[in-house]
Amino acid sequence: MATIELKHVDRTYGGGVKAVDDLSITIESGHFVSLLGPSGCGKTTTLRMIAGLDAPDGGEILLDGKTLYSKREGLVVPTEKRGMGLVFQSYALWPHMTVAQNVAFGLEMKGMERKAKILRVGEVLELMHIASLEKRYPAQLSGGQQQRVALARMLAVSPDVLLLDEPLSNLDAKLRLEMRVELKRLHETLGNTVIYVTHDQLEAMTMSTKIAVMNEGKLQQYSAPMEIYQKPANLTVASFVGNPPMNLVRKNGSAGRSGEPAWDLGILDCFAGPKAGARTIGVRPEDILLIRPGSRPTHSGEAAYWIRRARVETVLPTGSEWIVGMETGGVRFFASARDEPCCLDAGEVDMAVPIASLHVFCEDDTRMKLS
Repeated sequence: MATIELKHVDRTYGGGVKAVDDLSITIESGHFVSLLGPSGCGKTTTLRMIAGLDAPDGGEILLDGKTLYSKREGLVVPTEKRGMGLVFQSYALWPHMTVAQNVAFGLEMKGMERKAKILRVGEVLELMHIASLEKRYPAQLSGGQQQRVALARMLAVSPDVLLLDEPLSNLDAKLRLEMRVELKRLHETLGNTVIYVTHDQLEAMTMSTKIAVMNEGKLQQYSAPMEIYQKPANLTVASFVGNPPMNLVRKNGSAGRSGEPAWDLGILDCFAGPKAGARTIGVRPEDILLIRPGSRPTHSGEAAYWIRRARVETVLPTGSEWIVGMETGGVRFFASARDEPCCLDAGEVDMAVPIASLHVFCEDDTRMKLS
């Protein structure tokens, strides 16, 4: 078991900068949890406090009910006694040691007997698919291979908790994909509790069992990946998670060229649910259907749609999809589609959005319950 609890944890740096603000979260044993958010949101500080590398200013941190830190009790368990393995953005491999020697380093610090150490190193190298590299030095390895060695060194000491601070950010796109697959395989194989810091939502969505979205030191939402994507708790989460990001139409939006306020796009006029208190409407780019002006969505059945004429501004083919930028009533929208859009040869297009796919947010920017 390796359940981690943070209770009302605070961390303020010099100058009064609040890095972490009253953070309470429970990371259940065996989960792969990503701390996701923009730079400066407090995710790395949170990881360092869990590891014992940074001391909170208040609150408590517990591992399986045992206190690792408590301001009230004046208790601080040192890093080396917390049973956690750390891998950072910098691999920090010893350049004068071979792969096998680097992996064995932590075992030597623990005083493991030589025969047992050799067996353990061999097991971990096999697990990470780098057994053939055991006699090479770090300078003879690619970035992806160095990352595997850093992970192997951490896994060799059998930590209860794996703490990873943006370990893939130095890799190219292909290697990042390979290492995401590798990390997910490792988690499924070993079942350790993993805490992973990233600003890359694709990493968080593809690997995590749960995601903690943070902003300005505060926890915004802590849920399963698809729950966060499909039901963002507030505008901060809605605007950060998703690529292209969610289209947002605000009640007090500025007037467009025709003098038409953004709110008068008529989106909620098509909606039969509660509207009182609604301030912002969100539309995911993939929920926008692009149809020729005056036509209706095919295979729409009984589904209700909001349909609006828009002026096409740009068409961006990515290979796997098409991203279309449009403007209507002074509001810019982005749509994404797998198939070639119908508007390549036209200056205008009709946007059709299923009413059921709308995201509605209240005056305080929290998600409105529509049921």
